[in-house]
Amino acid sequence: MEEIVNRVANSKLITFNLEDLYLPGKRDVIDISQWLAEGFILREKDFRESLKNHNWSVYQDTYVALFCSTDAIVPAWAFMLVSTYLQPVAKRVVVGSLSDLETVLYTEEIYKIDISKYKEQYVIIKGCSNKPVPQNAYLLLTQKLQSVVKNLMFGEACSSVPLYKAR
Repeated sequence: MEEIVNRVANSKLITFNLEDLYLPGKRDVIDISQWLAEGFILREKDFRESLKNHNWSVYQDTYVALFCSTDAIVPAWAFMLVSTYLQPVAKRVVVGSLSDLETVLYTEEIYKIDISKYKEQYVIIKGCSNKPVPQNAYLLLTQKLQSVVKNLMFGEACSSVPLYKAR
């Protein structure tokens, strides 16, 4: 009887799962149009008063994305002012969508990676995940690893797509 050999387990492949970089925690969005007159007009005094009276504690330890759902022209300082109220309670604040928030979080985590352990290695970036991994995270990781790996692939060990091979 022939022994079944798991060639994937015995290979030199290193699987990089971007999902492992996902920062756990609540995500929330704040639409600042709620503090604009009729959703469009920023009246500084009223805007400041609304922010002062808002319950910011609901964003404790939350990752927050700020956006405006209307076509209002919102000056940069308005988002900056909102962030001053969130800074003491929120984990991270960005302007944009939840997708933009995830991109920023993943970007920060990818920049922290020590790539020395991937030098001259065969690396596969895992394709499937149960957590939201933005497309930009795959690009940033590819760019970071390409400078050191021997071979870079995407997908699963049993069905990978070659991306890069060092000369």
